Amino acid sequence: MELIRYLEANYLSEEQLLSTSGLDAAGLMDLQARKLMPRPSYTLQLGVACDSCFGAHTEQSGARYYAQGCVAWIGAVRALAHEEDGFRLFAGRYLARLEALGGAAHRPDLRDEWRHFLNGTYGLCTRSGLPEDIAAKELAAATIRSLSADGVAELTGAQHERLVAAIALLDLASSPFAPHERARSSRHTLIDTLRAQLAATNR
Repeated sequence: MELIRYLEANYLSEEQLLSTSGLDAAGLMDLQARKLMPRPSYTLQLGVACDSCFGAHTEQSGARYYAQGCVAWIGAVRALAHEEDGFRLFAGRYLARLEALGGAAHRPDLRDEWRHFLNGTYGLCTRSGLPEDIAAKELAAATIRSLSADGVAELTGAQHERLVAAIALLDLASSPFAPHERARSSRHTLIDTLRAQLAATNR
């Protein structure tokens, strides 16, 4: 049940998303069908077995979980008509965040980023699932990989400072990750492992 506790603490169930956004299930499905709204980041198939004085009972159910930022995203796109409208909104917010972070030279494939966004991938690996966190995550990850490619022991003082700042940015933008995912996550490889390496070089 550790996974369910993680999801309940960090995500919105579909019922919570609908209640908070004022959208009904049909409206959510319509936004997803028109490619304006991400799919759930986690979909669970749950089986329950019960035993009581009345005898044994089993039942199956499902649950879908969305990133916390999906409520705000629904508010931003519910009046839009077409996928291209949603993409322009996503791209504009993404690029504005890059500019604010001084990363305007970092130019990802925004169509590819949009596809991952709609698939619910970024709802899994960022705190909000919103374009701003996605841009920060991707910029920070690219910076970290570039600076640490040859190890951290030989970094100059300025490079060390840039790496520490990029790790801090990634830490803010990245989700904690579910317990069964963390060992394979970017958080483990680009935050936890590198912080340990940096601490070792400072001894």
